[in-house]
Amino acid sequence: MYQNHHLDSTRWDYFASRPGDIIISTSYKAGTTWMQTIVANLLYPNDDAPMPATALSPWLDSRFFPLELVLNQLASQSARRFIKTHLPLDGLPYLEDARYVVVSRDPRDVFMSLLNHWGNHTPQAYMIMNGIPGRVGEPFPPFEDDVPKLWRNWMTRGWFDWESDGYPYWSHLHHAETWWNYRHLPNIRLVHYADLLADLEGQMRGLAGYLNIEVPEKRWPKVVDACTFESVKKDPEKVVGDMSSMFKGGAQTFINKGTNGRWREVLSEADLALYEATMARTLAPDCARWLEQGSVAV
Repeated sequence: MYQNHHLDSTRWDYFASRPGDIIISTSYKAGTTWMQTIVANLLYPNDDAPMPATALSPWLDSRFFPLELVLNQLASQSARRFIKTHLPLDGLPYLEDARYVVVSRDPRDVFMSLLNHWGNHTPQAYMIMNGIPGRVGEPFPPFEDDVPKLWRNWMTRGWFDWESDGYPYWSHLHHAETWWNYRHLPNIRLVHYADLLADLEGQMRGLAGYLNIEVPEKRWPKVVDACTFESVKKDPEKVVGDMSSMFKGGAQTFINKGTNGRWREVLSEADLALYEATMARTLAPDCARWLEQGSVAV
């Protein structure tokens, strides 16, 4: 059971599934919004989605939105649904007639994106996270501009008792491990952020096949272009809506850089030694390699 300042996994107990539901799972800052954008454009290849991708694909386990509203929105959708979650597999119902799309990323790149995300929360965001009744555990802490300290905490402290990293969120490594161990199942597909960067169209075509979505061939160039970082950055509110209450700078801040490797200019040799020790202690070697490298490691 995952319950804290952001999460409440028990909300899935009230979810009425349908055959063909698409469940997009990431830990955080690993390509969540990107994958929601991709699936939205595959399902609506004529650029006729009825609302921004993140609104069409609600985050069910988030405490921020009234459960009744989220469930009613999903129930009212007549088209195929895709739902966002930040839960590991051990915190979700396993539905044989659903399709799970799991996106992950090098932990060092996740951390860099997390600095932008956490560091740009508004006072209202903290009020929402910590003030909504029903929070379990300590409040979400304010951002400190001390990258070495933040890194040490993120690498060595868990929020939940069964985690050893991820503070003050939840474990990126445990999330990846739970899905990696069941990647052989026919309705679980692992996607890596680096592979999306390297071959967006190839990854999208593979996903379309996995999800049994047919996109007219003549629409593929437009569909792929709509999912590039450059296209999303031009009009981020089309994807994520108005984010001004949660982030300084709104949607433009939330959709930040979309690149990998920035950690090389930030993390010290000691930071990277701590990282190597954490990876070796926490993950099997094949899972660790995939988390860092994507399909190159498979």
